[in-house]
Amino acid sequence: MRRALAILAALLPLPVLAQGQAPQLSVEFAQDETLPGQPLVLRMTVLVPTFLPEPPVWPAFDAPDLRVRLPARATNPVSGRVGGATWSGVSRRWQVTPLAPGAFALPPARIEVTWADPEAPGGPPLRAVLDTPALPFRAVVPEGAEDLSPFLAASDLTLERAVEGEPQGMAPGEALSVTLTARIAGASPMLLPPLGAAVEIPGLAAYPDDPELVETEDRGRLGGARTERLSLLAQGGGAGELPAIALRWWDLDEGRIRTAEVPALAISVDGPPARAAAPDPAARLRLALLAGAGLAAALALAWLARRAAPGLRARLAERRAARRASEAHAWAGLRAALRARDGAALRPALDLWAGRVAGDPRAEPSVQAALLALGAARYAPGATGEAASAWRRLSAALAAARRAHPPRGRGAAREDVRRLPPLNPA
Repeated sequence: MRRALAILAALLPLPVLAQGQAPQLSVEFAQDETLPGQPLVLRMTVLVPTFLPEPPVWPAFDAPDLRVRLPARATNPVSGRVGGATWSGVSRRWQVTPLAPGAFALPPARIEVTWADPEAPGGPPLRAVLDTPALPFRAVVPEGAEDLSPFLAASDLTLERAVEGEPQGMAPGEALSVTLTARIAGASPMLLPPLGAAVEIPGLAAYPDDPELVETEDRGRLGGARTERLSLLAQGGGAGELPAIALRWWDLDEGRIRTAEVPALAISVDGPPARAAAPDPAARLRLALLAGAGLAAALALAWLARRAAPGLRARLAERRAARRASEAHAWAGLRAALRARDGAALRPALDLWAGRVAGDPRAEPSVQAALLALGAARYAPGATGEAASAWRRLSAALAAARRAHPPRGRGAAREDVRRLPPLNPA
């Protein structure tokens, strides 16, 4: 089913402005049904009779099991004929991708528009808020693909395994590197499930790397690759195999199920079985000493805080007020969301912190890649075991971004801190 929506709306702050000169908003959402993992295109266009001295403030769409992204060159200047006159404006395009089957809806939102007053050239600009409608749609699994689990639709998908080293007749101390790569066209690699299951082969220690996701875009069409690397270290005699892998997927071009697969890989280590390492009796003693030292430090801090409490209350209140408006406070909130692995709190906390530093750390390639990996861990079926690794990767990327993006007005903030008395004058 196809449809086109066109909405003309404006809430103007000046009643003297003629209604025919109100900003106009058009919303185009040409389709209301797609396959899970396949994007729909949403386009919104704002036109004004003069010009836009500031870009519109567009809504940030977000909903469970839904990915909304801006493709390359998503925002462009436009012009159009309105009432016989040429109006100027801007158009923005989103890709809306359901990550699971079901019914969805983009909720109503608002666009803030600032444009030059046609009645007072050079004067203060006018402002308006344009309302967008709710946009319902569905993601439906095609007939014949009901037994695909997970459902994965693409125009092409390949799976390959690369081996560095000799898997047969290894000697203790030798290493083997195995790389699995799935390449997909016509869908995001974040939808790919984990490729290799955890393995236990006698005589071998396994060290898996974090999965790598690389997303590409070619004229609005998504693709990319998921790479998993496994290092195997021979420790003693033993034998086993890495199992065969088969990934079933729906071919968008041919309308049928296809399978990408790699065969099993036999591995053996010559020599006697490895002996288990004896436990370290000193480890418990070290742990007990550390715990005791921590408890003693906590008690000492509590005693000092109690003695200094009367003189600290006013200074603490002053510092708390300043801290709530600081980059450090926003960073602490972001760190709390990362530690709790709270997906709902992550985006608001990230946006708040990004607004208090120079530049936009969300545009850092490492941060975008980490968010993509986290999305894959959250939404790709069977990838829940990778969530912890994805959260750690995002924490590291944000920590690096913080070093590259100093707080706004850092000099003024340092001056405010210098004017405050020391927290602990002792």
